[in-house]
Amino acid sequence: MTDDVRNVRDALAAITEHWQPHRLTSINDYDVKVVTLQGEFVWHTHPDTDELFMVVSGQLTIQMRDRDVVLNPDDVFVVPRGVEHCPKATDEVHAILFEPKGTVNTGDAGGARTATLRELD
Repeated sequence: MTDDVRNVRDALAAITEHWQPHRLTSINDYDVKVVTLQGEFVWHTHPDTDELFMVVSGQLTIQMRDRDVVLNPDDVFVVPRGVEHCPKATDEVHAILFEPKGTVNTGDAGGARTATLRELD
């Protein structure tokens, strides 16, 4: 995969399900994931890792217990490890996530929204 050129917008256009991350590429021990988001996710934490969100299109709100962070296109925000958060998108959002390999999308919450990382075709 390291020799493959990937186009972020093409990758996002190929995703048919919301909240279903796909691996765009990997670097060292991290996955670079693309995902489309709409609606509200689940409240969760990642006890052992930070989580980076970069919005490509749309507006994403990262709800935390003490504040909300609103991300617009080209904005980047890091949710610190152990901070409970819940992403929310009124309209469809295209985003990139940077996380250590093996990071579960629902963190410590589990449940029906837990998704296996998919590969792009």
